[in-house]
Amino acid sequence: MRNWNAGEMIRIFERAIDDYHIEDSVDIKPENPYDKETFYHTLYEKCTIDTIQWHLEDIIRDPAIDNAYGMEIKRRIDHSNQVRTDTVERLDDQLLSNIIPQNFSPEARLNTESPGWAIDRLSILCLKIYHMEVETNRPEADNDHKATCMQKLAVLRQQQDDLSIAINQLIEDISSGLRIAKVYRQMKMYNDEALNPVLYARKK
Repeated sequence: MRNWNAGEMIRIFERAIDDYHIEDSVDIKPENPYDKETFYHTLYEKCTIDTIQWHLEDIIRDPAIDNAYGMEIKRRIDHSNQVRTDTVERLDDQLLSNIIPQNFSPEARLNTESPGWAIDRLSILCLKIYHMEVETNRPEADNDHKATCMQKLAVLRQQQDDLSIAINQLIEDISSGLRIAKVYRQMKMYNDEALNPVLYARKK
């Protein structure tokens, strides 16, 4: 069985973040270097989505943003959230189909969070670390700002270490039949013309 581990996930996330920042444009999506049907491809895709959305979130917080452009960015963020959710569920489908055992221990307990959503948080942490590290080296920033960011960076790295351990333990426990995990679909309603009352009212 493949060795699914958080360290490898971090390596792929960091590559996706670095690849995005070659062009550093929300309108240019880096080419995914991994085979399309693989878990690695989905990991890279997931972090690319997160990275582009990170920068879209920066843009929309500009107090001087043009209203029409702001609405365009808001809709892109809205769409990105839907794609992000779908991608997390694909991560769960791919991972759990490979690690769920034939039988669970009678003492096995349900987990409140699937591996995919824990991996989602790991991707975001990699982004936070990247951008906090940028702030520690920003030339025009004063020393107090850099020192504060260094402290925050240390906390983020500790969070990443802890989350990595937790993800590895969760995957090991599921594989061993000690913990039960399922793919709970998010059932997003706001983008669905059949479920959002504002959208289906317009169709009448």
